[in-house]
Amino acid sequence: MLIEIWSDIMCPFCYIGKAHFEKALDSVSFKDEIEVIYKSYQLDPNYQHLPGDTTFKYLSRSKGMSLEQVKEMTSHVEQMGKNAGLIINFNTSVPANTFKSHELIHFAASIGKAKEMKERLFKAHFQEGLNIQDSEILLTLSANIGLSKESTNEALKSDKYAYDVKQDVAEAQQLGIRGVPFFLFNRKYAVSGAQPEQVFVEVLQKSYTEWKESDSAFTFLAGDESSPSCTDDKCDI
Repeated sequence: MLIEIWSDIMCPFCYIGKAHFEKALDSVSFKDEIEVIYKSYQLDPNYQHLPGDTTFKYLSRSKGMSLEQVKEMTSHVEQMGKNAGLIINFNTSVPANTFKSHELIHFAASIGKAKEMKERLFKAHFQEGLNIQDSEILLTLSANIGLSKESTNEALKSDKYAYDVKQDVAEAQQLGIRGVPFFLFNRKYAVSGAQPEQVFVEVLQKSYTEWKESDSAFTFLAGDESSPSCTDDKCDI
């Protein structure tokens, strides 16, 4: 059964939602029958990192709030991450354009390492304070999971994976996806936001039992305006 996940590396709820989903997947007996595909989504495709910019400054500008207000707002997201077993540190995270990161995930997927690459990028951004827009950093991160720096460099310089990223974004628009994380189960059921582990368990079980009844429409089983997620113009932190 296919599960597609649209997310962005700069989105903290995507990191948290990924952790909740993976714990849920590990808990079901049919996990070996599940295929997960990571899809690209950019919350701010026009942003380009400038030396000295910080996540606090970036959020302050985009939300029109003071740095003090932004720091207060992000503290509860760091706690959510901690509850999920993650380290999220907005004090050191570096805002970046994530297009190259998405290209890297697609390249890693071509050799069966999309999950490892996705996790490594999240950790680099939220825990280690690395600039994931920097090509040299991306080469190092790819080497961390066993990818060849030479092959990675060639992949990032080609147009092949850039095309894949753009296709994912276009598909999200066609499906009406306006926020991430967004989980699509068997092209039938959708879950939006960083939902609790039990929600994912329930949707996994339901979608699995209806595997042979797939249709082109999806129904929201979980997620509403109050669920934590990032949209094109805001991030609820």
